[in-house]
Amino acid sequence: MPPCVFCVAAERVATATVRRVVPGLDELMGLALEEAAAAPAHGDVPIGAVVVGPDGAVIAGRHNERELHGDPTAHAELLALRDAAAHLGGWRLEGCVLVSTIEPCPMCAGAALAARITTVVFGAPDPKAGACGSLYNLGADSRLNHTMAIVPGVREAEAATLIRQFFAERRSPAEP
Repeated sequence: MPPCVFCVAAERVATATVRRVVPGLDELMGLALEEAAAAPAHGDVPIGAVVVGPDGAVIAGRHNERELHGDPTAHAELLALRDAAAHLGGWRLEGCVLVSTIEPCPMCAGAALAARITTVVFGAPDPKAGACGSLYNLGADSRLNHTMAIVPGVREAEAATLIRQFFAERRSPAEP
């Protein structure tokens, strides 16, 4: 099966260390941002993720549901990976792209590696828990049995604003 067009282009971007995004990634991040916007309705942090299949079609999209289900593993990326695996009928997501509004944490980056995701695209970095370049770079660790291309900074300002606004609203004093 030939690699998807987003994967090939994203790998070129990552290899060239150029931060310019591939056509189509802005739109995919828009879908992830839409997912993220649904999370605060049930008290969850607004993080969204989509998975794009090898043919370039979106096969899964989710947002955080930790508070909704009381599940510490219900991160948007993990839920989207589960849905993508169910859609494709197997755990190997080779040729797929994971698009997340925020840099994946160690759990989510590890799950992407285990699923054989080809490329991870994210919006805003996570300096406290990021595992795709900020604190760790699991996608580029040659000691692991799989590596992933990482494309940071797609619609970064929008993703960061969504998170900042969420926490600002939660920390502000309640109005009488």
